[in-house]
Amino acid sequence: MKTIPPSVLDQADPDHAGRRSTLVSVAVNISLTIVQVAVGIYSGSQALIADGIHSLSDLISDFVVLFAGHHSKKAADADHAYGHRRYENAASLLLGCLLLLVGASMLWAALQKIQAPQDGPSVHTSALWVALTALVVKESLFRYMFAIATRLRSGMLMANAWHARSDAASSLVVALGIGGNLLGFSMLDPIAALIVGLMVTRMGVKFFWDALQDLMDRAVSVDESEAIERTLRETPGILGVHDMRTRKMGDLISVDVHLEVNALLTVAQGHEILEEAERRVMAQHDVLDVMTHMDPRFAETDGISGEAA
Repeated sequence: MKTIPPSVLDQADPDHAGRRSTLVSVAVNISLTIVQVAVGIYSGSQALIADGIHSLSDLISDFVVLFAGHHSKKAADADHAYGHRRYENAASLLLGCLLLLVGASMLWAALQKIQAPQDGPSVHTSALWVALTALVVKESLFRYMFAIATRLRSGMLMANAWHARSDAASSLVVALGIGGNLLGFSMLDPIAALIVGLMVTRMGVKFFWDALQDLMDRAVSVDESEAIERTLRETPGILGVHDMRTRKMGDLISVDVHLEVNALLTVAQGHEILEEAERRVMAQHDVLDVMTHMDPRFAETDGISGEAA
């Protein structure tokens, strides 16, 4: 029996690829959380415990992503005429809040330890081996999730992937802190925990702010907006484009635009041109919906006869 490569399955069912990458992350983070916290307690390493808590926050974020990914694909209904795509924006906002809370708790614990240096004993060598192993695992997980998110062009999966990269960076800091502690610099372990807390807090602020802006109908980038407008202008029969507005709906874009057509055309002919413009934009860009308004324009040089375009 011939098997179908995962890459082919991913192209046929993008949702399957997204769920699979998140489930892989769930399995990895469950294992890392248990091992890091357990060894952190045994070895006396606050930095390793902080890294374990960070892995736990990743685990929670994975479940948030799975929940949002499922609900965002629901079709429009009476209460949600524009669909449920903004579940993804809300999930990214929640991830940002989660990271802020985790980062703040790490900072508090690390500062308490730094203010009482006499309570910072040397850690066991097992902590260093676990930190190095976690570094390799988290960096590998990031590369895998980043590849999936890039192929699917999913902002929510991309946020979760960078969350994993922040874990890899924090594991590097933790490994350096533990290594310094083993060399006799006992303060380096809580300092490493403090740095991890700052990294997590910074990423939480970024995710929170970006998601908040999308929920407030932030427009797409200038480059993307110009590309959409260019596609509209290149549609046969379109004489002008103005008052175009865009906003994010999850990972897709909603477009409102006024399109100018020859005033001598019938309503049916003008409507046909607008439908072709909508089709082209949705085929060439990550656009969910195009709301068009037809404006008549008198022009002798448009090259359009009274026949349908």
